[in-house]
Order: sequence, then structure tokens, then C-alpha cells
Amino acid sequence: MNISLIGASGFVGTRLMDLLRSKGHELLNIDKQQSPFFPDLTTIANVLDKQKMLELLKDTELVILLAAEHRDDVSPASLYYDVNVTGMQHVLEAMEHNGIKRLVFFSSVAIYGLNKRNPDESFAADPFNHYGKSKWQAEQKLQNWYKEHPDWNINIVRPTVIFGERNRGNVYNLLQQISQGRFLMVGKGLNVKSMAYVGNVVAFVDYLIDTNKEAYQVYNYIDKPDFDMNKLLALVGKVLGKRMSKVHYPYFLGMLGGLGFDLLSWLTGRKFSISSVRVRKFCATTQYDASRMLASGFKAPYTLEEGLSRTLEFEFVHPRTDDITFKSE
Repeated sequence: MNISLIGASGFVGTRLMDLLRSKGHELLNIDKQQSPFFPDLTTIANVLDKQKMLELLKDTELVILLAAEHRDDVSPASLYYDVNVTGMQHVLEAMEHNGIKRLVFFSSVAIYGLNKRNPDESFAADPFNHYGKSKWQAEQKLQNWYKEHPDWNINIVRPTVIFGERNRGNVYNLLQQISQGRFLMVGKGLNVKSMAYVGNVVAFVDYLIDTNKEAYQVYNYIDKPDFDMNKLLALVGKVLGKRMSKVHYPYFLGMLGGLGFDLLSWLTGRKFSISSVRVRKFCATTQYDASRMLASGFKAPYTLEEGLSRTLEFEFVHPRTDDITFKSE
């Protein structure tokens, strides 16, 4: 197929392009940044440039939309809605203009909010931050669009936090702190953390392209079974051959520390890896239901333990030959 990916120069997009190219698809990556691995397949353009979208999506059979503002510290906050919502509208109009009726959209479990009890795809949206709110607004736009375009095929993937080789997000920061002996366990460590290995996420998208060719479908993506923080810590220690500390610090002390860094950031204008928002997210239970994905017939190529082990070995055990990394949350 002729597939256009929008915003695929980053972590997930790079892995997805590598997989889709190996399957023989003709690819175009439309991104405001150059791809470090696929410059020959990348055209520089911004999703906010509607005219460019109209031009570049010509002769495309399927669009995969990954472009998003997603970091915790985007400023001004209006950028979340400009890119994630208005950008979606531009893509839909460009698809309609070019007669394209198949879309895979990367949303997020952030639409459910914090500390929800294992929400499935029918769970009421309750996002707590601008990223989650803007993603939910983008989904609502898609819902309304599909009502007027029932012959389209729209697949929405709501992944939980994605980790893997070369990623520089919250999971990597956690693994790095543990590997360097700088990790402090806040709380009892019983809070569950749903996660997704990038190799499995892109394999699921490939599966949807091959099998889900009709209608409007929404899927949470989580690698099961989930780990709590204690089990995650034990696995990291096992792979790295390190003895893990069993000291646990009360939640209120962690929040005080996070608020202290918030104040320091406000006074200095600098951004720090620790904040009250990140402490809150770390201590929250983030467990999501993946029954619909599991019932789809998809078989993940890696277990969660294998994905974590591969990441740890790539980042902290075996030397690497380059310094290409991708920043995310």
C-alpha cells in the first residue's frame, strides 16, 4: 500500500516505519523534523499547514496520524489544541480532498484521567491535563466525522506509556535512576503501572492495517499482565544484576520534594526531571483494560518482561554505536 505517516520522525514512528517498510509498503513520512533513520522517506511539513497536507496526501491509500504535542511542559498550552485538534481537522479535510478513507490515529489512555479502575474503551473520558483533553477533543472530532462519512475505516489506538530502545521518556528515566542507584521508592510500591513495549505497539498497528479494514474501532493498547512498582524494581535488579533497596518513602515527602522543584523551576526558568505532576503520576495507579485488543486475535511478539529486558540490555548493558535517542514522556 501507499501509506502516509504524519509525525513519524520520533520514537514510535521510526519503529513503525521500519516494520512497514520491511512488509513492502510504499511510505511517506510528513513531519516538521527530519527523521534520523529515514531521511529519504521524509518530507518536512507542519500538520498546521493545511495546504501542505492537501498536496502531500495525494495518491495515499492510508494515513497514520502520530503528530502530537504531548510533553508535560508545552508552552503555551494552546499548542496542545492547535496541533492535536486543529491538526486533526486539517488531516481529515486533506484526506477527503484526496479520496482517502482509511485512518489509524494514535490517541492515548490519558483521556481516562488518573487513578481510574482499569478502564476499558467504553469508560467515560475524564482527562486531567491539556494533553489528555486535546486528545479527547480530537477523538470527538473523529466521531463526528465518521457519522458523516460512514464508509470510512478509522482505527484509534489508545496506548499506555510506551517504552523501548532509544526512548528518553519517563520509563527510561525511571530505569536509569534504578540502574544508577538514585531511585527512591515513594509509597508502598503496590501501584500498578500499565506499560507497552514499542515493538508490540507497532506490530499491533501493522495487524490493524492488515485485518481491520472497515468501520470505526477503538483499542486500548497495554502489554499484559501488568507490573506493580515492586515487581518492576525486582525485574530491573535481575537483568542488571543489582541488589535493589527496599526502603519506601511516604507519599507526602515525595510531593513536598516535587513542589520544591516546581518552585525552583519557577524561580530559575529551568525545567527539571522532577516535579509535583511527575510525582503524582508516578504514585498513581495507571492500569487499563486491554480485553478488546486481546480478543482481536493479535499476538504480541514480545512479553512485557522481554520488552523491558531488551530495553535494559540495549541501554545499560551492551555498548551502543551511536547516540540517536528520542525524547518523550
